[in-house]
Amino acid sequence: MVQLPEAPELQGADMPPAKYYMTVTQKSGIELDAAEVYQETWDWLKARRCEELVSSQIIHQYAMAVARWIQCEMAVSEYGFLAKHPTTGAAIASPYVAMSREYMKQVNQIWYQIFQIVKENNATSYQGANPQDDLMERLLTARR
Repeated sequence: MVQLPEAPELQGADMPPAKYYMTVTQKSGIELDAAEVYQETWDWLKARRCEELVSSQIIHQYAMAVARWIQCEMAVSEYGFLAKHPTTGAAIASPYVAMSREYMKQVNQIWYQIFQIVKENNATSYQGANPQDDLMERLLTARR
């Protein structure tokens, strides 16, 4: 029979607080969803016992990128896909579309970093819902 080592004494860690800039009301008057995304991501990591392994700075970056993506998508919904060129007045593609695409790239890159840490440090393979799956749901419910 194989003798296993004793399990170390584990202690719970409190979630670092969300940064102030994640909760500031935006110029448009809407509240930024970054603190909520931060909380959900932290809870998801804690459920997998990986909250100590992922830097809180990365979680903050992920939450801000998700919140900015939602903001851009809401602007596209409000103003449409076209904009007026500032000097010629001709129709141009909305800058919010390009900004949204860039934020989505950033969200995915950061998420891959977070998920890689979870994947490498989990004893069992993980399958199921994760905060990344809820992005479209968050966007759809952002128009309260």
